[in-house]
Amino acid sequence: MIRIRNVFRSFGDKEVLKGVTLTVARGESALLIGRSGAGKTVFLKNVIGLLRPDSGTIRIDGVDITQLNKKQLEKVRLQFGLVFQGSALFDFLTIEENVGFFLHQHTKMSRLEIRKKVTDTLAMVGLKSIEDLHPYELSGGMRKRVAIARAIIYKPKILIYDEPTTGIDPIAVDKIVSLIDDLHKRLAITSLIVTHDLEVGLKIADHFAFLLGGKVIFEGDRNALDNTDDSRLIQFLKGSSGGPIEEMEV
Repeated sequence: MIRIRNVFRSFGDKEVLKGVTLTVARGESALLIGRSGAGKTVFLKNVIGLLRPDSGTIRIDGVDITQLNKKQLEKVRLQFGLVFQGSALFDFLTIEENVGFFLHQHTKMSRLEIRKKVTDTLAMVGLKSIEDLHPYELSGGMRKRVAIARAIIYKPKILIYDEPTTGIDPIAVDKIVSLIDDLHKRLAITSLIVTHDLEVGLKIADHFAFLLGGKVIFEGDRNALDNTDDSRLIQFLKGSSGGPIEEMEV
């Protein structure tokens, strides 16, 4: 579903992505882990076409989006649902307007039809009777759920989570992790989770990749992850402050 080959991306003289290669199979739940500042968000922006790589290919369901014009790219983007790191809800809109935003903008559904669709989708993420509230009236965990509802309401083929558990308490984290796992199975969707929180990722992913130094230095399943002999990945998995990663950054 996602096939990335040798992607480079720089900003001025700062090279962030240095030949990233990654494959996410259809229906897979994949985790991209890496330290803060490793380039994970830049990687995501390239995957969904918000940034264009300096070189390399990014194929989404067989289509190389690096070769598309703006109109063609917009059609491909409709395959994505994106849950932003900070939820990115519009505080001046109600929850109904936030979750139904795509439907208001891109369909001819009536207000009543959208209202029902929003209510049904909110129920899928465990929320009821909040359609007329505003984001600032909700807890952090509830805002995350609303953001997920907004991402799945138009049934995308690929669901991307950018640091989905940042800024919420441990109990809310556990609920979000369970929700992500449940939606992946229920919707039979391809999921890509990008985070530095390995504990969260291990609970919900079946495919793993580690981004370091602008490259994916490891890619494999849980068994391969558990049996890796890469000292850099082992240091990250252990959360050790000393090791080859620090030596690379000196």
